[in-house]
Amino acid sequence: MANNHCCSTQLIDGDGTFNVTGIESFMKEVKFSECGLSYAVVSIMGPQSSGKSTLLNNLFRTNFREMDAFKGRSQTTKGIWMARCTGIEPCTIVMDLEGTDGRERGEDDTAFEKQSALFALAVSDIVLINMWCHDIGREQAANKPLLKTVFQVMMRLFSPRKTTLLFVIRDKTRTPLENLEPVLREDIQKIWDSVPKPQAHKETPLSEFFNVEVTALSSYEEKEEQFKEQVANLRQRFQHSIAPGGLAGDRRGVVPASGFSFSAQQIWKVIKENKDLDLPAHKVMVATVRCEEIANEKYATFSANEEWCQLEEAVQSGPVQGFGKKLNSLLGACLSEYDLEATYFDEGVRSAKQKQLQEKLLQLVQPSFLSALGHIRSGIVDKFKDVFDKALNRGEGFSLAAKNCIESSMAQFDEACADVVIELADWDTSKVREKLRRDIDAHVASVRDAKLSELTSSYEEKLKEALSGPVEALLDEASGDTWSSIKKLLRRETESAVSGFSAALAGFDMDEDTRQKMISNIADYARGVVEGKARDEAGRVLIRMKDRFTMLFSHDTDSMPRVWTGKEDIRTITKTARSASLKLLSVMAVIRLDDGDTDNIEKTLAIALIDSSSSNVTDRSITTVDPLASSTWEKVPSSKTLITPVQCKSLWRQFKTETEYSVSQAISAQEANKRNNNWLPPPWAILALIILGFNEFMTLLRNPLYLLVIFIGYLLIKALWVQLDITGEFRHGALPGLLSLSTKFVPTVMNLMKKLADEGADNNTRRNPPKGDYKAANDGSAASSSASSNVSVLDNGTKHNRTEYSSSSKFE
Repeated sequence: MANNHCCSTQLIDGDGTFNVTGIESFMKEVKFSECGLSYAVVSIMGPQSSGKSTLLNNLFRTNFREMDAFKGRSQTTKGIWMARCTGIEPCTIVMDLEGTDGRERGEDDTAFEKQSALFALAVSDIVLINMWCHDIGREQAANKPLLKTVFQVMMRLFSPRKTTLLFVIRDKTRTPLENLEPVLREDIQKIWDSVPKPQAHKETPLSEFFNVEVTALSSYEEKEEQFKEQVANLRQRFQHSIAPGGLAGDRRGVVPASGFSFSAQQIWKVIKENKDLDLPAHKVMVATVRCEEIANEKYATFSANEEWCQLEEAVQSGPVQGFGKKLNSLLGACLSEYDLEATYFDEGVRSAKQKQLQEKLLQLVQPSFLSALGHIRSGIVDKFKDVFDKALNRGEGFSLAAKNCIESSMAQFDEACADVVIELADWDTSKVREKLRRDIDAHVASVRDAKLSELTSSYEEKLKEALSGPVEALLDEASGDTWSSIKKLLRRETESAVSGFSAALAGFDMDEDTRQKMISNIADYARGVVEGKARDEAGRVLIRMKDRFTMLFSHDTDSMPRVWTGKEDIRTITKTARSASLKLLSVMAVIRLDDGDTDNIEKTLAIALIDSSSSNVTDRSITTVDPLASSTWEKVPSSKTLITPVQCKSLWRQFKTETEYSVSQAISAQEANKRNNNWLPPPWAILALIILGFNEFMTLLRNPLYLLVIFIGYLLIKALWVQLDITGEFRHGALPGLLSLSTKFVPTVMNLMKKLADEGADNNTRRNPPKGDYKAANDGSAASSSASSNVSVLDNGTKHNRTEYSSSSKFE
């Protein structure tokens, strides 16, 4: 129930059930949680029907239910009720306890009496002891059981709070208060001394646990006005009661207002379970629960904070300017709100829960912090790559550029970290910094490797270009100083490349061993180019030998093609050409790049391949050892061998086989040429013709017409020979030639007769030319004569060529 002045509710009902919902509603309605430690709790206990509720209603302007005297004396307040006092500062909560020694409870009265008394002592700062004036000094008065109850239950508090016991003497008689108070204090001390105490408190005085105050009030029924005046004066003592010097000025172990509901609930639970109540432990427990509730509430509030959610989302997608400042502000506000609400709870518990809240908050924001650091790291890595590439493109030395860019990037990272640092967290950014340095170093190493690889490839390409062509040309010449020239070429180009390569490496920060190794690799590469080219050429040595043989055999000293007229010494020419080819084979047999490389390969090959073939085989001993019957050359390591002795022998055999055709063709050409030049028959044949043909010769002299017929027949046969190309037709065999001539003979004769007829008609025209054409006729005659001469020459040349072709065709 409630009115315009106060709010009241039943805290504990008559059955001992704690009204959780009621107290929560009560605290919200009176805004009790906002009071912090600035509040006071007053409770009243006393015999049943002693006017407790009436006193509270008049003293604190509450509206507790009062007994109706006209209906008889009976129990009015059941359980424990609480209400807020009106017009008293600080906020004061008053509890009206069920009266003691009531007939309604019977035997259960003592149990609930002790429970409610213990509850009042545990939660109250001031306890009003309502007692009748006429009971003071009596041994069996109603106040004695009440005081015993108070002192007995106090012993169940391990560390009781300093509670003010305000004894309110009701229906004061004419006996002055100055006389009543000493008697009352003496009775209180006797009761205190008689109450059993724990061993730890055997000698503890009453003042250690209680502040005892005494006041007296006139009868409410008989002297109402005087009663109200005295109550008004007493009310003033409750103003600022918790201030130093006030009624509760030296109270201890105060629970903050926001935890009062939970604290009261837990205290009543312990009391109902009939356990000893450890108030310091209870205080810690209340502080633990309430601080944890506050911490959870603040954590949930922070998690749902719109500004934090936007910041978290933004930092996941990219860097956020002022991330650390914004997050520090949000965290500080959250912890400040916690401190504000938990400031009155136990300091140790408050600090521990604050630390837990701080750890949870930091755990919540740590992924975002790491994301921010990750964005910084990746951004600086990208920026480093760009700046580093530009520095290298400007021509800066690699080591100097790398050093400057690394120092600049690490300084940028340190500066950027200051923008995202969380003041509450002692998070170490060194791991991210180390990762950044590893990323940068990895990029520098990759660029360094790429640059060195590019530089090495460039010089290797230059060496390959500078060596491949000249080495091939020198090996093709295959003279006595071929390898000497190759060594000079290799030395010159290697020294040039090493000099430039060494100067280029000066810009890279590397140890001397690595530098020398790279320079050595360049020199080795140059040598490898030469050796590789030599091996390639060695693989084509047979072609080279045949080309050289053909060049020397088919061309004279002036490099003109040879015409085999019959005067040339083919044997000498062949031997010379083969010796030159053998020279080429000996040069290509092994690699001779080191100083002191000497061998007898050419001599060995000459003895084994040329001299042996020219000498009489029958003169050779059966026991003679073949110098080429080996797979290695004497004093030559296998790594330098290009062509083994056995391979040389095989190549020479193949070479001779493939070049013998050219020699045979040359011999055939010589013989054919000799036959063509020797057109006269032998002398004996001439003599036989003269003797045997004398009569026929004389017949021809006597009849010249026969000579004309023979001459004309000769011309016709010669013309048919040329027109039919008899030599060419029989080139592919006798039968194909005869078949081809049989098809061409008649058309050729007819064509020849037609030409003769046309020639006769032209002769008639020339005999009788017009006068104007005389000169033209003469010119035409001259031209005809010239053309005839040319045709004759061409015919002779054609005949000669056909004779040579026919001669060569026989060998084909």
